[in-house]
Amino acid sequence: MRTAPLGAPSAALLIPAAVLVVLAATGTAVAGAAAAADSAADRARRLHDEAIVVDTHLDVPYALEKKWADLAVRGATPHFDLPRAREGGLTAPFFAIYVPAFYAETGGAAREALDLIDLVARAIDGNAKELRRAASAADIRQAKRDGKIAVLMGIEGGHAIEDSLGALRQFYRLGVRYMTLTHVNSNHWADSSGKFYVPGFDPAAFQLHHGLTDFGKAVVREMNRIGMMVDLSHVSDETIDAVLLTSRAPAFASHSSCRALCDIPRNLTDDQIRRIAAKGGVVMVNISSYFLDQAVVDAARADLPSIKERYEAIKRDLASDPRKRDEAIGMLLDVLPRRTTSWTRAVDHIEHVIKVAGPDAVGLGTDFDGIEDPPEGLEDVSKLPRIGAELLRRGYASVIVRKVLGENFLRFFERVEAASRSLTSEPPGTARLEPSGTP
Repeated sequence: MRTAPLGAPSAALLIPAAVLVVLAATGTAVAGAAAAADSAADRARRLHDEAIVVDTHLDVPYALEKKWADLAVRGATPHFDLPRAREGGLTAPFFAIYVPAFYAETGGAAREALDLIDLVARAIDGNAKELRRAASAADIRQAKRDGKIAVLMGIEGGHAIEDSLGALRQFYRLGVRYMTLTHVNSNHWADSSGKFYVPGFDPAAFQLHHGLTDFGKAVVREMNRIGMMVDLSHVSDETIDAVLLTSRAPAFASHSSCRALCDIPRNLTDDQIRRIAAKGGVVMVNISSYFLDQAVVDAARADLPSIKERYEAIKRDLASDPRKRDEAIGMLLDVLPRRTTSWTRAVDHIEHVIKVAGPDAVGLGTDFDGIEDPPEGLEDVSKLPRIGAELLRRGYASVIVRKVLGENFLRFFERVEAASRSLTSEPPGTARLEPSGTP
C-alpha cells in the first residue's frame, strides 16, 4: 500500500481555505438541524407526558376473551398492555364491550355484554396498582394526578340492551359510559351503516327504519337522562340525522374518520362533522388503514369479486347458524391481502377535522385490538406520542395538541354529564318494544 512520505501535509491542509469555510458552515447547519429535531422530539415527549391522553375505543376485552392474558405482560393483546400503555402515555382507555352482530339473531346479547364487563373488572383487579375503574371526566383527571391509568367502558352494538331501557340503566350502573347505537347490523330501533366490507354490499338492505324508530328516540333520550354518551360510529347517515335532532346532549363518534379523505360509509362527511361539533360533540379518529387511505379501500374492493362465490355459499349453507356463518365469513375475508398505510395519514384526518370544524372537535379513537391493519409506524398504543409530535411539526400550538390528545373529549364528556344533571327531575323512561321488535 502506498503511503504519503514522511512529513507530507495532511489532507485537510491540502483543501482550500474557502472550501473549509463552506464545510464548517455545512457541518454547523447539520448539527443545528439535528439538535432542533432532538429538541422538537423532547418537547413532544414532555407535552405528551404532561397531557391527558384519551383513547375512546380499544377492543381489549374482545382480545382477552379470545385469549386471556395478564395486561402487565408485554404482548398481552396485539396492541395493548401496561408497558406499552405507559410508553404511549395513555391516561384513559375506553375498553369496548363489543357484542358481535350475530347475537342479535341468536339471543344472549346482554349476557355477552355482562360477561365482558366482568372480564374488564378482572383485568383491572389483577393490576390494581396500575389501573383504576373510572366513570366520569373527574375520575380521568384524578387518575392523571395519581399516576394511574383510568379504564372506562363503552358498549359497541345497541342490540346489547335487548330492547330494554331497564337493561340500559343497569349497564350504566355497572360503569358503561357510552353506547354505540348499532354495530354492522341494523337493530330493532336504529339503522347501521352496514357491512360495507363484504362482496355485493347493498346499503339499502340496512335501511330498515330510515334512522331511529320512536323506541330508538326513547333510547337516546334515556341515555341523555342518565348521562350515557351517544355514539354515532357504525350508524347510518339517516340515524346520525335523527340523533342530532333528538338528543338533548352532545353526541360523538367514538372511532370514525373522514369520508372526504377516505370514502367508506363508516367515516363521516364534512357536514356531519360540522353538525356534531356545532352541538358540542367530538369526532374521535379511527386509525385503521382501511379508514385512512382511499388507495387501501380501492385495492380491497378490487379483491372482493374473487371471494364472492364462496361468500354467497357461506351465507346460504350456514343461514341457520349465524355464529358459524359470521365466523366463516371472517375467515374468508382473512385470506385477502392486508394492506397498510403510513401513520401520518391518521394525522391528516385529525387535521381535516380541525379545518372543517375547529380545534375543539377532534380526538383519538384508535380501534386498537379491533383492527388488523394499523398504519405503519402506529402499530400499537406505545406509538401514540408520534401523533402529538407530528401535530407540533405541522405547526400546531401545544394547547391544540393537548386538546386533540384528551381535553376535547373531556369537555364533551363534561357537557354530557351537565345535560344529565339538568334532567334529574325527569322520570325514568318506560318505553317498551314487544319481542317482535314492534312498538
